[in-house]
Amino acid sequence: MEFAHLSVLALFCLALMGTDASQSAEDYWQSVWPNTPLPKPLWDLLLPYSGNNLPIKAEDEKQYWTVFFEHDLHPSKKISLGFDKPSNNQPSGVARQPLGGWIWREKDRYTVLEFCQSPATLGEEKYCGTSLESMMDFAISKLGKNIKAISSSFVQNQDQYIVQEVKKIGEKAVMCHRLNLKNVVFYCHVINATTSYIVPLVASDGTKAEALAMCHHDTRGMDPVVLKEVLKVKPGTVTVCHFMGNKSFIWVPILPVTESDHPCVI
Repeated sequence: MEFAHLSVLALFCLALMGTDASQSAEDYWQSVWPNTPLPKPLWDLLLPYSGNNLPIKAEDEKQYWTVFFEHDLHPSKKISLGFDKPSNNQPSGVARQPLGGWIWREKDRYTVLEFCQSPATLGEEKYCGTSLESMMDFAISKLGKNIKAISSSFVQNQDQYIVQEVKKIGEKAVMCHRLNLKNVVFYCHVINATTSYIVPLVASDGTKAEALAMCHHDTRGMDPVVLKEVLKVKPGTVTVCHFMGNKSFIWVPILPVTESDHPCVI
């Protein structure tokens, strides 16, 4: 299955289509994984947004901006979400992410088209999908059908956490992010030499949460400004990890020994 980038015109038209996306997505999900409900975290990401009610709000951005070393992932480690983001060479209307990706805001349709057509970073294969169906097809093309989707569950209005446990998921993953547009656009990518973890956390008020942590062993494509200001390192020199926010998720292979044969979302 080939997944060439959509043309600018095609992506623009798809993003503006007014079809019944929710019903179509549920039908397609059932055609691929019969008798398996479409998980609510994925369903929520299919809803159109308007005004300030965007998929990734300002208070959510700190989840994506928490960057750390792999040796920091251990029980009892205290983690504070976010940091002051650098503004150097940052286009208006967007917030930059450590891996060179972007949290696009609803401002200019052309900017997101330009982003989806732009070259991938070093070690990255990227894809923009305008529906759950296209995003599922991309994940299946990379990992096969025996996969599951996992999302983070950070506590709202909590920035301080203590790591309870670190559970390794595996070495293969497709990461997908819902972009901040009224219509559904998913930015999905596969990054070379990446290990994923589930990290149970306890918030400062005692509430339990779970985070997805992605550790990139090949960091040549990461933002040099972020790495210098936060970790005092250069791209390509050391493994760097980051959390996935609540409005993102990863597709990973189901382990046959310990997992069921159906996809699910944590």
